[in-house]
Amino acid sequence: MKDFCLLCALLAVPFSATAIAAELRAGVARIEITPPLEMNATLGGYGARMNKPATGVHDRVWAKCLVVSDGKSRYAIVTADILGFPPNFESAVVEKLADEGWTADRVMLLPSHSHTSIEMMALNTRNTLGIPQLGVFHKELYDLTVANFAKVIRDAARELAPVTIGTSRLELTGWNRNRRGNAFADPDLTVTRVDAAGKPLAVLVNWTAHATFMDDGDMMFSGDWPGHMQRTVEAMIGQGATVMFYNGAEGDQSPTPRANSGGRWEAAERYGREIGLIVHDQWLKTKPEDNVAFAVDSREIKLPERTWHKDFMQTGGSEYGMTEEGVSQLIELLIPKASHLSYVRLGSLIIVGIPGEMAGALGKRIKTEVAAKTGAQNVVIGGLADEWVSYIISAEEYRKGGYEASVSFYGETLGETMVKVAIENSDKMKP
Repeated sequence: MKDFCLLCALLAVPFSATAIAAELRAGVARIEITPPLEMNATLGGYGARMNKPATGVHDRVWAKCLVVSDGKSRYAIVTADILGFPPNFESAVVEKLADEGWTADRVMLLPSHSHTSIEMMALNTRNTLGIPQLGVFHKELYDLTVANFAKVIRDAARELAPVTIGTSRLELTGWNRNRRGNAFADPDLTVTRVDAAGKPLAVLVNWTAHATFMDDGDMMFSGDWPGHMQRTVEAMIGQGATVMFYNGAEGDQSPTPRANSGGRWEAAERYGREIGLIVHDQWLKTKPEDNVAFAVDSREIKLPERTWHKDFMQTGGSEYGMTEEGVSQLIELLIPKASHLSYVRLGSLIIVGIPGEMAGALGKRIKTEVAAKTGAQNVVIGGLADEWVSYIISAEEYRKGGYEASVSFYGETLGETMVKVAIENSDKMKP
């Protein structure tokens, strides 16, 4: 079975393109996704909240979209201040855009993983379990959120202008840590600059850390530190620039608070603002170019056999109020048998979209080997891309147990399977 999992069959979806230098056009848009308080929407990330509705809005949460086109095809990158996306959410968004030519393989959804934003399970149409700790499906919230994401893609695609694109990377140590006690913390801060007519249009920021400054007792909507970072950089750049954050392989990566930050809300704001200053400085150093490589690809993957870890009932199961019968139902209803990996190349940048919470060291392997294989200088992981399947960790870490292992639902081969697939199928990203 292990060999089968590692050599799982891949089916190419209909759309892919080999990387070629192209004159690109792009458009951006944003939309607020903070639900009205009267909707009684819940916050995701902590079972101890017991599906209680949010009590207020600390700072508004947003979805932002960059649409890029080479004149022959177009691609939408959507970032959002949100916990994550359940399977089938992306397809529901794309269904609303089908008449305009959009398909799922031309869209990448990238959440910040804020634990003070919309509950992921409230958006899962297959969630019929009714377990408060897990989160309960909320149809009105689902309909609103799907409509918002469709609208932001439609708005970004409405008017495309010629753009130049450049990416640079900075090693930033001491700003994140490995929460499982391992040595590896991913230091790569990657900034992509998209300019139109010499003026800033969009900035993509990739940094690897959970958005978890607040805990289960904090009941207001917030983008956590990524929200503060984006607002800081937008204010410093000015000129209407749209800053878009997307997380990396953050499965075991946590932010390191700044010294003497105060309470949780203050710590999140200080962290976001200070890292925003670093991002702005890096943006100034980033040189956009025209006629850059552009490519996209998406690959279906059959995941290893679904199961639950021996520690689940003591860790994740305890948090989410599960019985063994309930775990079986959860896996059958909410954990997919198959998923997909996505790729997009914009010049020296390649985003590898991974559909779950991958451990940092596994993400680093992908980044290093895809860079060597494709020649791209800046390869990043787009964490939790399009859908959440589970935590993705190595066999060794799975056997160690703990929370991340218990919320990994495909046995010990999942991590190696994902890494192997991501590296072997990056050929279309070569220039």
